[in-house]
Amino acid sequence: MTEPTRLAIIYGSTRPGRLCDKVVNWVAHELAHYPLIDIDLIDPLEFDLPFLHDREHAGVTALSERLSNADAFIVVTPEYNHSFTASLKFLLDLVYEPWHGKPVAFVSYGGISGGLRAVEQLRLVFAELHAVTVRDTVSFANPWGRFAEDGSLDNPIDARQSLVRMIARLQWWSNALKPARAVRPYRSVAA
Repeated sequence: MTEPTRLAIIYGSTRPGRLCDKVVNWVAHELAHYPLIDIDLIDPLEFDLPFLHDREHAGVTALSERLSNADAFIVVTPEYNHSFTASLKFLLDLVYEPWHGKPVAFVSYGGISGGLRAVEQLRLVFAELHAVTVRDTVSFANPWGRFAEDGSLDNPIDARQSLVRMIARLQWWSNALKPARAVRPYRSVAA
């Protein structure tokens, strides 16, 4: 029997009234239909994170443990001013090793570009974190008013098709990289 993929879904916004909650709820609800995915929702607001980069801080330790337990990640990110949020960059920079040798997929939202400019910049950051990004994304252009409070989506057909393709490829990468990390931890690969 195949082991479930431990999937961490990361909130990419900390703004009051954020749309991110609704988008994450939609993703989590859609993935609840996948029996071989265990979901861990990682909301930066639930951690007592420091204002400065302090890797010894209790909130950072808790975040690092949760990220370390994941086999794969989905980052749900808005696009603000043609980029991703400062709070997401801070979260990514707080830890290093938990990202190594793991796949990352993106669900983005924003104005006319649907958050894709933020995703392209995140790909560069994750390359430096030694993670593998999945090409396929789910993107919501001008999403305001499309999501209900519970995360249900108005006219979800195209988004579901994109999510199915993205998850299939994310699981493929997870299934390839998990045994590779078990045989030889990424940190043991010579620089």
